Formats: sequence, C-alpha cells, structure tokens
Amino acid sequence: MADVSPELAVDGMIAYQKTAALMAALDLGIFTAIGEGAATAAALPQHTGAAERGARILADYLTVCGFLTKTGGHYALTPSSEVFLDRRSPAYMGSAIGFLASPEMRELVFQDPAGVARAGGSLGIGNMAPDHPVWVKFARAMAPFVAAGAQALAARVAAGPVPPRRVLDIAAGHGMFGILLAQAVPDAQVTALDWSNVLAVARENAQRLGVADRFHTIEGSAFDTDWGGGYDLILLPNFLHHFDPDGCAALLAKARRSLAPGGRVLAVEFVPNPDRVSPPMPATFALVMLLTTQRGDAYTEAELDAMGRQAGYRGTVAMPLLPGPETLIEFLP
Repeated sequence: MADVSPELAVDGMIAYQKTAALMAALDLGIFTAIGEGAATAAALPQHTGAAERGARILADYLTVCGFLTKTGGHYALTPSSEVFLDRRSPAYMGSAIGFLASPEMRELVFQDPAGVARAGGSLGIGNMAPDHPVWVKFARAMAPFVAAGAQALAARVAAGPVPPRRVLDIAAGHGMFGILLAQAVPDAQVTALDWSNVLAVARENAQRLGVADRFHTIEGSAFDTDWGGGYDLILLPNFLHHFDPDGCAALLAKARRSLAPGGRVLAVEFVPNPDRVSPPMPATFALVMLLTTQRGDAYTEAELDAMGRQAGYRGTVAMPLLPGPETLIEFLP
C-alpha cells in the first residue's frame, strides 16, 4: 500500500540522534557561526573548531531536520533558529539542553521505559529530594526557556486594576516568574520558595536583573515549609504537574489559606485538550511526567478545575500564555 512506510517507526527508533546533533551544534556554536556569516562547510571550522567533514555532515543533518536551510552549498538559519538558537539573540534558549538532555534526564528516560510504564511512574530523581544538584542544573539551564512565558504573565498581572504588593513564587527555581513580575510591578515584594541551593541561583538572577532589594527567599519543601500569609498573589509556575491530583489539591488549599483578602493564585501548566493528544507539546508532556516523576501528569482544564474545587476554590479561568505552548490558570478563591 502506498501509505504504508517504515519511516515513522525508524524515525522513532533513532530520534535520539536529533538530540545528539542539537547538543553538538549548540556546544560548537554552529547556529551562531552561520548567523555571523560562516555559511559554508569550509568556513565553519575556523568559527567552531569542528573538522570540515564534521561541520558539513552536522549542518546537512540539521538542514534535513528543519533547523537550517541550504542553497548552493550555503547554509542559513531558519527564523526560529535565528531567534532561539543563535547565542546573539536576546531570546536564545540553547542553554535549556543542559538540563533537558542532561545525563540525569537521559538516564531516567532510557533506563527502563517499559518498566516505568508498568509501574505508572518513575522512581528516579524525584522532585522532593532536598537540595538535589539536578535542580541547580535546571535553574541555570532553563531560565531562558521560560522567559517569554514569565514575561507574558508579568504583563498580564501588571495590567490588572490592583497590582500585587506581596507575591509568593512557589518552587521558584531560577526565579524568573517572580523576578520579571517584580520588574513589571515596581512596588511588588517577591518571596521565592525552593531548596536552598536552587535559591542561590534565583538570587543571582534577581541581582543581575536589578530587583535584589525586593527579592526574598524561603528555603524548604512547598509541602512542609511555613509560607506565611497575607500574599496578594501566589504563583505556582510549572509545579502542579509533578504531583497527583490529591497532592495538587493540597498545595492549592495551602495557597488559598496563605492569601490576603482579594488575593489571587496563578499556575502555569502544559494543558492538553480533553482528547489528550492535542496540541502536540502539551499532550506529549504527559510522557515527560511519566518518565521523570512518580505520579505527575499533564492535566486538562477540567482536571485542574476539579483540583481547585477540591481545595475550596469557586472555579478556574484558563488563558493561553502566548507566544508559548503553556496555559495560565487562575484559581478563583
């Protein structure tokens, strides 16, 4: 039959090669070199340190994969590669591969995926491991990856009728959601909660971005640590998906108790449609949670709403967090 082909199956079997090629290209600075004008296999070695054969094969592979274009032996960046993979771009997010394809993540993904599916979750690193060094790696690598979404959230909050004065950022990691909000709301005092070694990275980012005098920290587990109270805004960015519905409801209930009158709770999540197979990135994120957490998942709007109601909220409002694939969820106290 004309529509029967092994191509998809083979592509899945060797998809890790695309990750390897991207790791090599980012490490060598291939995208930046091409952006600066080193557009041929002969020119790339002096800009990247790669052998000409290595540069040619790597650039050709990246062209096949859609990261580059090639015309008459000359390579060029695609619009997306120019924005996200050229180190000169303010939106460069190549550092994210340092976590997403780190040895720790590769081990979790490839060690025994069938066993993880049988068990319904991973017994790997575990997101509750205190001060695990992988979360420092996450904080340093992923800040550019979330910057656009964090900026969009900050803009929404700043445009509201009553900008918050006291903000709590739960599992803050790199701190970018709270830090960019502090930039957008000049009177906001932001408190970040996370493990102590991760908060050191967040404080560095707050200092670098000029809000260190309004950036405070609480060390410890989001479940066990006393958050205090009286917050006008509590942020849960990219955190609920690590836990089962009961765990999420417990966190949401704790957040509701920590609000000032009129306060708000905002979460950022990959939210698939009810069919769970669209849109592609939120839908496939569920596999990431299967392979790397014990009970996490990519939750639909209805599931997040149910968690909120279990925690005592009136309901939820979901808004696309453009230009990225994530959704902003407001839990209504």
